Amino acid sequence: MKVLILSCDTGEGHNSAGRAVKEFVEKQGDQAVMLDMMLLKGKRVSRAVSQTYINVVKGVPGLFGFVYKLGGLISSPKRKSPVYFACALVAKSLRRYLEENDFDVIVTPHLYPAETLTYMKRKGWLAQSVVAVCTDYTCIPFWEETDCDYYVIPHEDLRGEFTDRGIPQEKLLPWGIPVRLAFLERPDRVQARKNLGLAMDHRIYLVMGGSMGFGMIQIFVLELARRLMEKEEIIVICGNNQKLKDRLAQELGGRESVKILGYTDQVADYMAACDVIFTKPGGLSSTEAAVRHIPIVHTKPIPGCENRNLEFFQSRGMSVGRRSFFGQVKAGRKLLEKEKLRQDMIQAQERNVKPDSVNKIYGLLRELAQLQG
Repeated sequence: MKVLILSCDTGEGHNSAGRAVKEFVEKQGDQAVMLDMMLLKGKRVSRAVSQTYINVVKGVPGLFGFVYKLGGLISSPKRKSPVYFACALVAKSLRRYLEENDFDVIVTPHLYPAETLTYMKRKGWLAQSVVAVCTDYTCIPFWEETDCDYYVIPHEDLRGEFTDRGIPQEKLLPWGIPVRLAFLERPDRVQARKNLGLAMDHRIYLVMGGSMGFGMIQIFVLELARRLMEKEEIIVICGNNQKLKDRLAQELGGRESVKILGYTDQVADYMAACDVIFTKPGGLSSTEAAVRHIPIVHTKPIPGCENRNLEFFQSRGMSVGRRSFFGQVKAGRKLLEKEKLRQDMIQAQERNVKPDSVNKIYGLLRELAQLQG
């Protein structure tokens, strides 16, 4: 079997879900190619799409939230949005790529390729079945104008939201968000701390701002650091935000109790090693933490779908969140000190996250590839 995974470089969550599928497919001995679809139009286009998204989210988050809300108002299965027609511009390039490369089935963890593939399907240009993987705990605007063969959604409680938007019930598979195998391994705190060179007898807070280092992480970390007690540490993962890393290093780099990192591929180990995680409510990062059974304090969301992720997790007891930095720090300390709170949250995570999602997706891809053959 040869699988094509189409994503788009607008936030790391989509790419992480795609890499989880790619990793699992290849582990089974099959082939998988993962591609930023916008690269088919050239590096300049891909960079423009990525930078526009990042600049708006980080620089004008209120505008992003407004556009998201507006998208929800105009989104309808009865008409096509500007997003659909913009993505259709990539269709001819993607058609040529598929003609030159023999793929059995296509997976997309991103709306944009789903829109392009829908356009191609309606033109009669698409032979492969398409499986969409939804990476937020809500039906984001414009999913309903796509026409994929199946939609893997994070939870069965979201079925109604997707069907209300016009997606057929029989296409919905509530299997959860796929995560990489490193997050599925049984957490071993002692071994993780040995691997990372961390103290065995310290309580560790892990702070994550997502791949872009979104939010006022600097102020939050300073507040958390100010309240550290003896034998407590902070590990901050700044993602690709080099400016944030440099600022924190300048202000806190001399403190042994604070470790500041940029991008790292050892997130699963750091999660296993920590006692509490502070993270924005991204669908993928929150799922990774929940699969790892780590108590979660959610920090400020990116306006839009992350507000819905936050509501979903908190309403089911899988995380806590507070508006103020002080409230978030206080919530994290309470989770450290109250064992019952920790255990109740972990049990809620066990009830609501699906660690076998990637295995089920692989089984579906095998079935679709056999039908294709």
